[in-house]
Amino acid sequence: MCTSIRNYQRVFLLFLQNAMQIVGFMEDEVKSVLELVAAVLKLGNIEFKPESRCNGTDESRVKDKNDLKEMCELLGIEQSVLERAFSYRTVEAKQEKVSTTLNVAQAYYARDALAKNLYSRLFSWLVTRINESIKAQTKARHKVMGVLDIYGFEIFEDNSFEQFIINYCNEKLQQIFIELTLREEQEEYVREGIEWTNIEYFNNAVICDLIENHQNGILAMLDEECLRPGTVTDETFLDKLNTICAGHQHFESRHSKNSKFLTDHSLPHNCFRIQHYAGKVLYRAEGFVDKNNDLLYRDMSQAMYKAKHGLMKQLFPEGNPAKVNLKRPPTAGFQFKASVGTLMRNLLTKNPNYIRCIKPNDKKASHIFTDTLVCHQVRYLGLMENVRVRRAGYAFRQAYEPCLERYKMLCKRTWPHWRGPAREGVEVLMADLQVPADDFSYGRSKIFIRNPRTLFSLEERRRQCLQDLASLIQKIYRGWKCRSHFLLLKKSQIVVSAWYRRYAQQKKYQKIKSATTVVQSYTRGWQARKLLRELKYQKRCEEAVTTIAAFWHGTQARLELRRLKQAVQNKRAVTVIWAFWQGTKVRRDYRKFFRANAGKKIYDFTIQRIMQKYFLGLKSSSPPMSPVDKSWPARPYRFLDGVHAELRKIFHHWRCKKYRSQFTEEKKAVYEEKLEASEIFKDKKALYPSSVSQPFRGDYLEITKNPKYQKLNSSVDAKVLLADVVNKINRANGKGTARIFLLTKKGVVLADQKTGQVKASVPLPDLASVSVSTQSDGFFALKLKEGSASAIKGDFLLSSERLIEIITKLHLTGGGDSERLNIDISDEFLVQFNHDKVCVKFVQGGAKNGNGASCKRKNNRLLEVSVPTTA
Repeated sequence: MCTSIRNYQRVFLLFLQNAMQIVGFMEDEVKSVLELVAAVLKLGNIEFKPESRCNGTDESRVKDKNDLKEMCELLGIEQSVLERAFSYRTVEAKQEKVSTTLNVAQAYYARDALAKNLYSRLFSWLVTRINESIKAQTKARHKVMGVLDIYGFEIFEDNSFEQFIINYCNEKLQQIFIELTLREEQEEYVREGIEWTNIEYFNNAVICDLIENHQNGILAMLDEECLRPGTVTDETFLDKLNTICAGHQHFESRHSKNSKFLTDHSLPHNCFRIQHYAGKVLYRAEGFVDKNNDLLYRDMSQAMYKAKHGLMKQLFPEGNPAKVNLKRPPTAGFQFKASVGTLMRNLLTKNPNYIRCIKPNDKKASHIFTDTLVCHQVRYLGLMENVRVRRAGYAFRQAYEPCLERYKMLCKRTWPHWRGPAREGVEVLMADLQVPADDFSYGRSKIFIRNPRTLFSLEERRRQCLQDLASLIQKIYRGWKCRSHFLLLKKSQIVVSAWYRRYAQQKKYQKIKSATTVVQSYTRGWQARKLLRELKYQKRCEEAVTTIAAFWHGTQARLELRRLKQAVQNKRAVTVIWAFWQGTKVRRDYRKFFRANAGKKIYDFTIQRIMQKYFLGLKSSSPPMSPVDKSWPARPYRFLDGVHAELRKIFHHWRCKKYRSQFTEEKKAVYEEKLEASEIFKDKKALYPSSVSQPFRGDYLEITKNPKYQKLNSSVDAKVLLADVVNKINRANGKGTARIFLLTKKGVVLADQKTGQVKASVPLPDLASVSVSTQSDGFFALKLKEGSASAIKGDFLLSSERLIEIITKLHLTGGGDSERLNIDISDEFLVQFNHDKVCVKFVQGGAKNGNGASCKRKNNRLLEVSVPTTA
């Protein structure tokens, strides 16, 4: 017997693992689920024994620690931690902690609460995991059919809290059934203008209100009793029900009966009765408060959170010591009510279809049909009213547009296209099909068909028409296919013929070309030989003339050489005599000049020595090569004042030229921007002196390298000259919103700092001017040209710590192709916001938010910027 049971368990586990893997569970998840189920079973075997402490208080201890050890091994938790959680309870109030011992009854309560929570949270995790798996599969299938198995109405001899919430759920489902099948059906007939006699039915909304009303509902009063301080029992809860719900027509109790001078011995003192749609149900109030609370001690939650099991941290997130919540957990009734509300909202968004199951007898036996039981179920399920509505109503309804689109091929006047309103097309279609007028009715937006046979007839005609249309399409397709095949064969024949003719003409051309080449070669050979003979004869004639001319020129050259030699000999004698005479004359003149100018030469020599010493001294004591160094050696003599100053000026210019020659193109651009900033703001803006020592970097956000701004960088189609974070001032409250400020060669871009999404883009030609104050604030206004596309929302009022660099680059980039942007420096200027002009005024004041300037809205036409006074 034991062997067969074990075999059955093995087979069941195999089927269970296979089913979970099909749904989408991993092997470790299946193992974790089975371990938790085993832990719940082991938890029920744990028993406690009382022990007395020295101070006279009672505490509980685990009788047999083997079961506790096995459970701790399954959950991966230390045995001492779980044993302490069963013996002690810690109560926290603000910043105080009080640890108290648990007696045996409280320990059993903690054990049962842990078992319930483990099983309940595991069940919720399984449902969530299965739903996630189904959602992942629906991404490929796109269609899902959900099946809701209703609890079924429960009426037992002893009904408690569980039967109460189950019957409450059935009431809500019955209410949706009434809304979707009876009330909406009749309301649609009235809305569409169909002649209709209203059919009365029982609406159970009053029962749902009795249970779930936020103020006077039974669930609300139960939660109030569970949460209020003081002694709370089931009797106090029943007294509260008798006080508030005594006058309700669907609520009965011994107190309410006695107040009406009635006697009902079938209604005990500790019970109350609710008249549900399925009949009257007697509920025993005992256990309502405890089952609704079902509290799990915080020590137990923290002990479960410390477990090494893979699912425990997901099932007990409130046990995290870093996220301690002192609030009481929601009650079971509140959770069930919220779950039912979510189910109702989900059902209302779907198109549900109902399958009503009738219980034939109470004996659960076949071939037995109890008339009274079946009639009772048919009556309280509202099936009679539903049948009457369906029998008196219309079986099928459809909007005119889809109806005409579906059946328009049945009439020649509506096929293939109907030119006109859809209702007129449906009327023409029905008249042409000769459908009896009693079988359908025209509503305001739909057509209603009473008899299903009429709909089946329309579908049969449509099916036959579709077959005819399919045959016609097949015929046309086959004809097109044959014509296409014929045209392809014809085209192929033309291509083959063309290629053959080309080949024949190429062969003929090759023969003609070969013959022509032979003739041309013979002709060219004859012409070449003839030309060669002529050239040889001409060459012999030229060689003869050249030989004769050479002999004649040689004779003439020898005669001329003899004449030149004779002339050179005569000229050399004359030159020697002239040279002696000139030398004598120069020596005589030199002696005369030296005797007359001996003193002047001594003076000139002295001056030359002084200047030589002066220049050598400058060389040895020359100042550094830095252009900002103003040192210069002292002059040795007073008469050198002019020369000394001129040399200092020349040296400084040369030194500056050498320093400038070391600059790169980027450094030159930076110094040009600094010079431009000096021309714009020097002695005009109080913020300028603090910006002189700060280099202009341009891209402070590294927008081309930072992956966070990759999408923003790709959306900008021009080179980024400046990228920084600025504050966009709001007109409503004067507060700033962080924005990314990009300046390109084409325009200005403002983007969101977190997402990088472009908020505004202004081309440079649309900028009219920029306005700043004379004080040490970072506020500036971008004014747009009137009538431009960017000026719809008005100007931009911004603030930045790098105002000098932003305004300088804007000025250099310019507002157009060859223009430079105008810079207005004033402590009061106008800014256009949408259709209103607002005055921005700068005043001196104390620092409120740190050391920066603060903007405050005075009225609809004035924004006041308070700038701290600089020392």
